Amino acid sequence: MDNHRKQLYEARAKIIKAMAHPTRLWIIDELYYGEKCVCEFVDRIDADFSTISKHLLVLKNAGIVDFEKKGKQVYYRLKVPCILQFMGCVEAVIKSESKTIQKKI
Repeated sequence: MDNHRKQLYEARAKIIKAMAHPTRLWIIDELYYGEKCVCEFVDRIDADFSTISKHLLVLKNAGIVDFEKKGKQVYYRLKVPCILQFMGCVEAVIKSESKTIQKKI
């Protein structure tokens, strides 16, 4: 594998690792409907402000979300909404696997 391809695979892995947490997947889904501040996430999930902020930082560092500061609040939005197409693919794998498991039972 050449260096360019290796870097591409490492970049892909970084993005997938950033999404590999249920709370971060939920955040991605929520941001599909528009930008939100950290306080809106805190109000809707059982996690404190700092925990949500850390999850958002992971997503930001991976290039999945972007932010804008408005007064004292920071608002986050999906940088690339097409990330949800990947989720559809993941759900297709889940359905396929559940059918395979049911056939074995």
